[in-house]
Amino acid sequence: MIPVMKPWLGAEEAEAASAAVLSGWVAQGPKVAAFEDAFARRVAAVHAVAMSSCTSALHVALHLLDVRPGDEVVVPSLSFIATANAVRHCGATPVFADVEPETGNLAEAGVAAVLTDRTRAVILVHQAGVPADVDPVRALCGPRGVTVVEDAACAAGSIYRGVPVGADAEMAAWSFHPRKLITTGEGGMLTTNHVEWAGRAKRLREHGMSVSAAERHRGGGAVVESYLETAFNYRMTDIQAAVGLVQLSKLDAIVRRRRELAARYHELLAAVPALRAVRDPEHGTTNYQSFWVMLSDDVAVERDDVLARLAARGVSARRGIMAAHLEPAYAGHPHVDLPVTEAFTRRSLILPLYHDMTDAEQHTVVDELTAALHLPLNTR
Repeated sequence: MIPVMKPWLGAEEAEAASAAVLSGWVAQGPKVAAFEDAFARRVAAVHAVAMSSCTSALHVALHLLDVRPGDEVVVPSLSFIATANAVRHCGATPVFADVEPETGNLAEAGVAAVLTDRTRAVILVHQAGVPADVDPVRALCGPRGVTVVEDAACAAGSIYRGVPVGADAEMAAWSFHPRKLITTGEGGMLTTNHVEWAGRAKRLREHGMSVSAAERHRGGGAVVESYLETAFNYRMTDIQAAVGLVQLSKLDAIVRRRRELAARYHELLAAVPALRAVRDPEHGTTNYQSFWVMLSDDVAVERDDVLARLAARGVSARRGIMAAHLEPAYAGHPHVDLPVTEAFTRRSLILPLYHDMTDAEQHTVVDELTAALHLPLNTR
């Protein structure tokens, strides 16, 4: 079976995790702090706060903005359901906006169509690692007092207008799930250039404690903490952070390899006119966290039938990006018409892409995909 993705994990990560265990400090401690510092430098942010997941980072970001019941937050439906769920976790209302057909990302026009006087924030997703065009959305939202929070779950290593995605973000949330380019098993990060938000985020992830466990340990003696507000348990362990530090050191190599594989896919798929494949937008470069293709409207076969045919032939492709508004959890949730979103989620699929994928495996994927579309086999 050719898998969709395999994490780039090896002996270095195992050794780092073992060292963290043997250090005697396995909870949120010095390795977490080191990972935060290294990640902030890598994405050109001032502050990074490690979290238990990207979902928890999004929740904390909205909490920092005092998003509450009665407020609205604009989100794409075309995203993993956690994006919209983070809004509901605050008791606020997610407002679905349609995405642009070229990238699958929110853009200025889609956001403008759903802004109201109750809008407190926009969560702008860099979907599948493709950088969203952030500046026009900021220019739209800033004068209205609406904060743009970037969901960069998939975007480590992607570039927006010459700088790392998230570098200029008010706040950006990141994921280290196994399907992301770098993984800690589970885990996330919140980055921001605001020192006050970073300091409060560190308290919020640890039950609102005024003094963290690491600080109490360093201080020695009897240090008594207080609990400043009702908060959460969103901590990362030192074991995860130790793995994350090794993974982060590989990020450039991972992105370079994935872009090589994506270029090969583009070459092979050029002979398949029934498809449109993900590409770099004009305003940046993608890390190709996922390689999605879109079936054209004149392809008679259904996307799910294509997936079934590929699976039967040993190719583990996946459906494209989900549409949250079509899931049972959002049944009856009001929304504007979302034609581009619905086309994406109905007609797109994700092809296998992982660092040790061979030329022969890519040929197999394209040949089987072509056969599944009832087109002539791609020629070598």
